Amino acid sequence: MAQMHDYPVSVRWSGGKDGGGSASCGNTGTQFPLSIGKEFGGPGAGTNPEELLTSSIAACWAITFGLIAANRKLPVANIEANAVGHVEQNGMQFTFTKITLRPKITLEPGATDEQAALASDMAHKAESYCIITAAVRDKVAVELEVEVVRT
Repeated sequence: MAQMHDYPVSVRWSGGKDGGGSASCGNTGTQFPLSIGKEFGGPGAGTNPEELLTSSIAACWAITFGLIAANRKLPVANIEANAVGHVEQNGMQFTFTKITLRPKITLEPGATDEQAALASDMAHKAESYCIITAAVRDKVAVELEVEVVRT
């Protein structure tokens, strides 16, 4: 039987382009300010949906890879996932076209060539297993540029 998990959020907003607001996450109590980005003529005083989507993809990948790496007993010292969200503006229409994800996986000293190759392979599998990427897969391209290094 399938389990359901809910993620309630509450967003408050006032004003227009120069307005502002906040978001609160019901499960964790995390709160953060929201605003329209400077690139769209807003104040850029808080985060925005474009950054949040990009962050969600990067965070989901990092967590998913971490789980896979632990299960495969890969000697991972550090995982860093940098990402860039690409939004195309065509007049008044905005389209989130792709997210370029550039993870850097640092393996512990003594990691073998086979472990480095497995880490790279598992990095690509993590992208396909990520539930956030799966939610946008048919609308937003996710490009993965993996770097695996050894300390």
